[in-house]
Amino acid sequence: PDKRQRAFYGARARGGAALIITGGFSPNEAGRLEPGGPTLMAGDDLAPHRSVVDEVHQHGAKILLQILHSGRYAKHDNILGVSSIRSPINPRVPRPMTEEEIEATIEDFVNTAVLASRAGYDGVEIMGSEGYLINQFTAARTNDRTDRWGGSAENRSRFSVEIVRRIRTALGPAFLLMYRISAIDLVERGSTADEIDQLALAVQAAGADIFNTGIGWHEAPVPTIAFSVPRAAFSFAVRRLRKVVSVPIVASNRINMPDVAESLLADGACDFVSMARPMLADPDFVLKAQEGRPEDI
Repeated sequence: PDKRQRAFYGARARGGAALIITGGFSPNEAGRLEPGGPTLMAGDDLAPHRSVVDEVHQHGAKILLQILHSGRYAKHDNILGVSSIRSPINPRVPRPMTEEEIEATIEDFVNTAVLASRAGYDGVEIMGSEGYLINQFTAARTNDRTDRWGGSAENRSRFSVEIVRRIRTALGPAFLLMYRISAIDLVERGSTADEIDQLALAVQAAGADIFNTGIGWHEAPVPTIAFSVPRAAFSFAVRRLRKVVSVPIVASNRINMPDVAESLLADGACDFVSMARPMLADPDFVLKAQEGRPEDI
């Protein structure tokens, strides 16, 4: 598979992408999305990662490894959650994590970041949006804990803050730390805009260099990436967050033409634009935009 990954990410680096973020790698067994899902843990082979990183660097792009713990979205039997509240899109009921398991999971995030650094990645993206484990801590919808990891908004932010703080301590200032934050949850009893803004400030203070934005949880009833969603429909939430934080922020979701991306950058909604599906459709998206040939995308 690393040959295919190398070709896939290499094509996008060659095509003009400045920063590439991998798919999610779990920091431990429980965090896998499904049995056999990708992990980066002690004992995992770093060689395929180095191969991909070398290919991307050869074309002048940077690459981050995304660290993702699925929490109650996991489709396997050892499903761990913040609480025992089942997700409407998963029949399995999670077992609430003990305080020891929370501490161990934070250390697993740090360990994965250290391994990513050894493999040559320029940094990591901490997956804190879309309803995965970190997001499950931040929202009252999924967090009914009464210990120091639940209750007040500050307590619900603690997991995110500790992951970022400890990775920064372990890897120093040169390692790029991107935090993917849910700019808007779009679910009942999700975090309010004010809670999200406060979380962003706490995560920034803990050492995040840049925020990527996610829109909505996977279980949200509101469509966020479907064809029916107007282009850049959720940029208002990114714009709000950008006024709060002082580090760069990335806009995402339904930004699939160069003129849409350009207008967001020009009127200050964001500092960077992230694209996934457009790059699946055409790895030369950026080159064609730079050459003034958007009609060829």
